[in-house]
Amino acid sequence: MKKTLWISLGVVLILVSVFVWYKYFFVFGEGVKSGYLNYAMKKGYVFKTYEGKLIQEGFGKGKTGTITSYEFEFSVDDPEIFKQLETNSGKTFDLHYKEYNGALPWRGNTKFVVDKVVNMK
Repeated sequence: MKKTLWISLGVVLILVSVFVWYKYFFVFGEGVKSGYLNYAMKKGYVFKTYEGKLIQEGFGKGKTGTITSYEFEFSVDDPEIFKQLETNSGKTFDLHYKEYNGALPWRGNTKFVVDKVVNMK
């Protein structure tokens, strides 16, 4: 009976570990987004994270009869990248990002984490 309990506990632990890895650490996608940097800020109650918003050219779907722009909200891990964004707000950026399946409180408020500035104009 004890052996079955330990095996079951081990299987559950492995399944939970795989789920947590897939949800929070598996990189679902990578890419580059371009646009005007709307804002870059540091915010949070317990975990202070770096957040930003990029406004892309073009128009998106809004409610019927309205036009909205494409917005890309992202988080930044590296303080050096954040400083570069913060001091150049309003300029055009090409940002390389990684997309995760879930957000962690200490990594940022979004699933998109910018890890590199490709180009700035």
